[in-house]
Amino acid sequence: MNVSRIAVAGGLALSSVALLSGPAFAHVSVQPQGEAAKGGYATVNVKVPNERDNASTVKVEVNFPADHPLASVMPQPVPGWKAVVTKSALAKPLELHGKKITQAVTKVTWTSDGAKIGAGQFQQFPLSLGQLPEDTDQLVLKAVQTYDNNEVVRWIEEPKEGAAEPQNPAPVLKLSAATGDHHGGGAAADDKADDKADDKAGHDDKAAHAEAADSTDTPARVLGVVGILVGVAGVAFGVLAGRRRSA
Repeated sequence: MNVSRIAVAGGLALSSVALLSGPAFAHVSVQPQGEAAKGGYATVNVKVPNERDNASTVKVEVNFPADHPLASVMPQPVPGWKAVVTKSALAKPLELHGKKITQAVTKVTWTSDGAKIGAGQFQQFPLSLGQLPEDTDQLVLKAVQTYDNNEVVRWIEEPKEGAAEPQNPAPVLKLSAATGDHHGGGAAADDKADDKADDKAGHDDKAAHAEAADSTDTPARVLGVVGILVGVAGVAFGVLAGRRRSA
């Protein structure tokens, strides 16, 4: 009896160790570098962890929502990976910087070109996105992860507020409140800096002209004063000479 209890306890202990020592399950996620403001542009990182001990990730697909289309999606080159951007025609064209956009990006696919995401590793895939929508608080970017043993994991379940996290949640990009500058403040800051530089240059030019004018007027003033003194001396000499003649 005691032997059987010990055996059962030992089996449970071994099972617990096996569970605890298994892979730490994580999911594909997306995080902005800085701020992702509504109506603006943002750079985001798609973070892809490897969940398998016996396989490596060799392909990642990220899909963009059709109800909030993005006219511009540009992947940053990642060594060992080939990126392909897929576009589709829009049912309703977008207006962007005064131009009509008839296509939007629907998917970006990274395929191994020598690199892999091995066990216990992750890889980040940077993207430049814009113009972000102004009528939503988030973008759901459904992802598909493929391993080199042909296993496919679909991260496409949309999280529900107040509900437990689904087994395979889709990456969600949270959008912050819109700002006055849709370019993230960089362009406005540059414009202000340019204006200040122009103002400073204008003040410097005025000061230079004033200094030049002063430098030109100074000799003239000196010559004028000298002329007056010479004239006064001449008059005085004439008066004295007249008095001597009279005497």
